[in-house]
Amino acid sequence: MLRIITLSVLLISSAIFGQSKYEQGMGQALGMWKEGKSTEATALFERIASVEKTNWLPNYYVAMVNTVDAFKPENKEKVSVLLEKAQKATDEAFLQSPNNPELMVMQAMIYTAWIVEDPMTNGMKYSGKTMEQYYKALAIAPNNPRVVFCKAEFELGGAKWSGADTKPICAQVEKSIELFANFKPETTFHPNWGLDRAKQTLESCNK
Repeated sequence: MLRIITLSVLLISSAIFGQSKYEQGMGQALGMWKEGKSTEATALFERIASVEKTNWLPNYYVAMVNTVDAFKPENKEKVSVLLEKAQKATDEAFLQSPNNPELMVMQAMIYTAWIVEDPMTNGMKYSGKTMEQYYKALAIAPNNPRVVFCKAEFELGGAKWSGADTKPICAQVEKSIELFANFKPETTFHPNWGLDRAKQTLESCNK
């Protein structure tokens, strides 16, 4: 059974004078999520998405919030509902921003959550699809730290059960940390998470 991937997401929700309604709304929604108000955050992100017709980020966060919740053991009975909402938002985001490596990582995370929910049923169904998303993302953005790290983390989960050599995979985790050091998100609200998790994963790699 693949281990549950815990995600650390950098949330910036402080109010800044001169913000647009979009920035205020995104900051408020991220603040709600940080406070553990996933339902309220999702609803606000969805309202923002209904206005921002060409902006993929609100739908990205709808998917992120619900996928992260789907990994939590206490939400086991809600996994299907959470992941269906996440998938719908991801599909809409892809229409707004095709060939987006951040969305490919998001899609891979949704597949991974399905695997974790029922590895016996979903392992064979989604493992190949997950890796397909990572390979596509890597081809487009080989220096995106989330692409490199999330692919390696998924591979580590499989290697621990198959007995495969983890050294090359751990080297990719280390590489992702170097990439995080030089990564600059396009805006405050663009994805900028993963460094803390990558450092934790590297520590366990070295044990």
